[in-house]
Amino acid sequence: MARVLVIDDEPDVRWLLRLSLERVGHEVLLAEDGLRGVAMAQRQRPDAIVLDLMMPVMDGYGVLEALGRDGRTAHVPVMVLTAKALPDEERKVTEAGARRFLTKPFDPDDLAVELELLLAGEH
Repeated sequence: MARVLVIDDEPDVRWLLRLSLERVGHEVLLAEDGLRGVAMAQRQRPDAIVLDLMMPVMDGYGVLEALGRDGRTAHVPVMVLTAKALPDEERKVTEAGARRFLTKPFDPDDLAVELELLLAGEH
């Protein structure tokens, strides 16, 4: 299947995302903050990224900007997974470069479907 990089500062969320994604056959890489996530994306070349918005060191918007500026990562599709479910948030993350948007708490089956759409290039 795909190599998926999860960037989230919450250990429990990273653990649940890893279990959910490995259950459907994906290889999962983990980063606990945005800065480490960008560096890992540059080195590991994931097929997709699942990204939290609210993190220390570098937030999700900073990650989207850094990924978009780098030729090694600009093409990698990103799904934002966030507890920040404000009415305008989906539009903002889409404008910032994310292709999919899912809110926490999430259903593992919904996550799997959204990731497949992301990998298939669906917007």
